[in-house]
Amino acid sequence: MSQNCPGCNLQGANLAEASLMRANLAGANLTNANLGKANLKWANLKGANLSSADLSGANLAGADLAGANLERADLTGANLEQTNLRGATIEGAIGLDLKKAIR
Repeated sequence: MSQNCPGCNLQGANLAEASLMRANLAGANLTNANLGKANLKWANLKGANLSSADLSGANLAGADLAGANLERADLTGANLEQTNLRGATIEGAIGLDLKKAIR
């Protein structure tokens, strides 16, 4: 997959353990996608739809998720250090630890 895929439809895609560091996935549809243990460090996920996505164990350090939809997403064990979650929808997210995230 190209690391430059803004607005892509990746609904239900299996991207587990994928290396997507600095990827541009702004506005992408990642509903129900498997991103478990994926490396999304410094990725652009502004406005992306990650509802019901599996982000367990993913590295989201420094990623931009401003305005993203994380409803019912599984973030158990995800690294959210310096992750931008401003304006993100997080209702029903599982395992969300906001201690080091930017809100």
